[in-house]
Amino acid sequence: MTAPRAVLSWSSGKDCCHALHICRRDGIADIQALLTTVNEEFNRVAMHGTRQTLLEAQARAVGLPLIEVALPWPCTNDEYEARMAKACADIVAQGITHIVFGDLFLEDVRDYRIEKLKGTGLTPIFPLFGSDTTALAHEMFASGLKARIVTCDPRKVPEATAGRLFDSDLLADLPDGVDPCGENGEFHSAVFDSPEFAAPIAHEVGQTVTRDGFVYADMIPV
Repeated sequence: MTAPRAVLSWSSGKDCCHALHICRRDGIADIQALLTTVNEEFNRVAMHGTRQTLLEAQARAVGLPLIEVALPWPCTNDEYEARMAKACADIVAQGITHIVFGDLFLEDVRDYRIEKLKGTGLTPIFPLFGSDTTALAHEMFASGLKARIVTCDPRKVPEATAGRLFDSDLLADLPDGVDPCGENGEFHSAVFDSPEFAAPIAHEVGQTVTRDGFVYADMIPV
């Protein structure tokens, strides 16, 4: 059976990158492009704060085009949904029928995506959903995925988590109750190597800043 043509919702982080690996490895979907929201005020990936230059380096590494949805700052939910609806219409016009998400276990997030995609012509796929996140984290490590924490919530994890590698040492240091994959918003990552990358992305960690209650570590491709 031919895998459906799909785009991958791409945040620059480990979960979506591992979802790409699973889709390619298991023939779940034929990924045609990466769909990303970018803050047009700062030229960074929404929420993660990843530089657009790093995002573009990731796309080159996996050999896929980027579909960037520019979002204003601040951005209302209505404006977000309107811009995403236009992007979905453009994607469907290219003959793409599915969209892949890297969500792990938050049912309300999954249900929101399903609801908003009704009538768009895009069918959602959640290849990682329901995975045990401890086992999933170790599966990512074993696959060769390498990522760095670029954003964290200091109310849930130490501020020094920002900038650290996503590895077994990090998992051992996480406070009790923190999800190993940060699925409850404890932290977000940016990937610099993966079994899907043609080559690792050389980078350095720049300034760490606190903004809007979150700690951001700047990850700069070099």
